[in-house]
Amino acid sequence: MTAIGFSTGALALGDFQTALNLVRHKRISAIELSALRVHELPDLVTALPHLDLKQFSYVAIHAPSSFDAHEEEELIIELLRNVPNRFPIVLHPDTIHDSARWTAFGAQLLIENMDRRKSDGRTAKELGAWLNRLPDAGICFDIAHAQHFDPTMTEAFRILGQFGNRIRQVHISELDSASRHFPLSYSATQAFSEVTGRIPREAAFIVESRITQNEIDSELQKVQSLVSQMELVPA
Repeated sequence: MTAIGFSTGALALGDFQTALNLVRHKRISAIELSALRVHELPDLVTALPHLDLKQFSYVAIHAPSSFDAHEEEELIIELLRNVPNRFPIVLHPDTIHDSARWTAFGAQLLIENMDRRKSDGRTAKELGAWLNRLPDAGICFDIAHAQHFDPTMTEAFRILGQFGNRIRQVHISELDSASRHFPLSYSATQAFSEVTGRIPREAAFIVESRITQNEIDSELQKVQSLVSQMELVPA
C-alpha cells in the first residue's frame, strides 16, 4: 500500500515538533521532516535520534532550499551526514554548488524537480543532467511544480517516461500564481490523475499543502482518493 503523509513544513513552518503532534493520532504512514531554512537544520538533526517516529513506515528529510557554497560543505553536508541512511534526503538541484560533494549520499539523495521560478531542474532534460552527475540518486517528483512549469503536463509525462523508475517520493499540493502551496482543488486532482498512474507504487506521497489543523483530514482524503485511483491502474 502506498505510504501517504505530510511535510512538517506545510503543517507548521519551521516547527517539526508541533507538526508531528498534529498528525500523531492520524492514520498516516509517511512524514517529511522539513528544514527549509538553514537555521532549522541543526535543531532537526540534533532532535532526530530522539523523535518518536514509530508511526511512520517512511521518513524523509527535506534539506534547506537555499544556501551558499561555504554553507554547503561546512554546515549542510556535515549535518546531513548524521541522518540515518534509511531516511531519504530531498534536495533542490538549484541549491547544489558542487555535485561531487553529494555523491557520497548515493541512493539516499532525492533530487526534486522545480517550478518555473527556477532556472534549472524543471524539465526531463535538466533533471537528466543532474542525475548523470549523481548517478545513484533518486527523484522526488513534485506534481505541482511540474504543472506550474507546464500546465499541459507534457513535461510531467516526459519526466515520468524517462525517470519513472527513479521516483521514490512524490510531493503533492496545488500552487497559486506566486508559487505558494495551498489545498488541492477538484481541477488539480483531475489534472494530476492523468499522470499518477505512471508513478511507481512504492513511491511515498507527501502532502505539501499549507493547511490548518482542521483541514488535515479533508486534505488527506483528497490524496487518498487520488492514490486509490492510481493503484487501480495496472502496473
